[in-house]
Amino acid sequence: MTATTKTAATVELEAIRKEYDGGIVAVHGVDLSVAAGELVVLVGPSGCGKSTTLRMVAGLETITSGRLSIGGRIVNDVPPSERDIAMVFQSYALYPHMTVRENMGFALRLRKRPAREIVARVDEAAATLGLMELLDRRPRQLSGGQRQRVAIGRAIVREPSVFLFDEPLSNLDAALRGEMRRELATLHSRLGATMLYVTHDQIEAMTLGDRIVVMHQGRVRQVDTPTRVYERPADTFVAGFLGSPPMNLITGILGKNGDRVTVRPDAAPQVTICAPLLNVLERVPESGAVVLGVRPEHLRTSPATGAPPDSNGFDATVELAEALGHELLLHLRVDGVPLTVRGAPGVRPTVGSSVRVHVDPSHVHLFDAATGVSLR
Repeated sequence: MTATTKTAATVELEAIRKEYDGGIVAVHGVDLSVAAGELVVLVGPSGCGKSTTLRMVAGLETITSGRLSIGGRIVNDVPPSERDIAMVFQSYALYPHMTVRENMGFALRLRKRPAREIVARVDEAAATLGLMELLDRRPRQLSGGQRQRVAIGRAIVREPSVFLFDEPLSNLDAALRGEMRRELATLHSRLGATMLYVTHDQIEAMTLGDRIVVMHQGRVRQVDTPTRVYERPADTFVAGFLGSPPMNLITGILGKNGDRVTVRPDAAPQVTICAPLLNVLERVPESGAVVLGVRPEHLRTSPATGAPPDSNGFDATVELAEALGHELLLHLRVDGVPLTVRGAPGVRPTVGSSVRVHVDPSHVHLFDAATGVSLR
């Protein structure tokens, strides 16, 4: 649809804040700039403020303070119907007594668009979404995935400057979510439209977004490409939230040993994990309290007996081994410190046995223990 591409707009949030009666702050001064044609995903746990932020963009929530602009026009006080946006909700919100064609064209009929134009737009959107054979059916005759496509088609026919998606796939089963993720990615590429997408599912965020916005407790914790957020988390929340299994985070005391830094975990004083000196010593608090982070795929194991000396290795006890077909997850414990290791399928260690854990020092992260902020 070339019309949608032509009308793609920028979205600017400047210090956007939402406060409810009683002094409850849902969103603390969000700053975000979305380029025309960009797909940006707001991701975070329940209650983090992502849906409230999206609803303020849509005009469904009033903005307590800050400035919101769409396509260069300030829209703080502009009604939702005049913002040139279309929203797809978690619930399909289809009229049960209408056919697919009638549902998709309803907004255009309200705007009193010519019948020929409505038919053309609905047919074009239906062809894009593979709905041509379903146009005469009613919602009860459709599967969940088909209903969601109809809801998306209803938004497409309006040819808005911005699409807003509020957890549109959460009602679908795992297989359908995967299928719809691929369809949404293809749709964005085809339309070239500006899209803001809210989800709590990190897989959706990582696979769909040109950039992702990680939110927690009403604040933006990091904005960047999915790869960079995963590889360079800004703080311990982002590090622990993105990734399945999440990053291993170990609190300890930082020390210097020659040209290397060492972290000695509090719960296991005999375990020392070394990492290359990362030019962070001047940023470490006087107490030396830091959090060491390492993702499960950057650890590997070998039999504890006869393991070669390794300054980045230590012994651990196997608590659980999960064979997932394409990978093996080992849940370990080192004197009270839990660790998860991701590896290739192979010999499965027995529960209670000892293994030698080796750390890849080039993928070690260090965070300030007090603030949680990355020291890199």
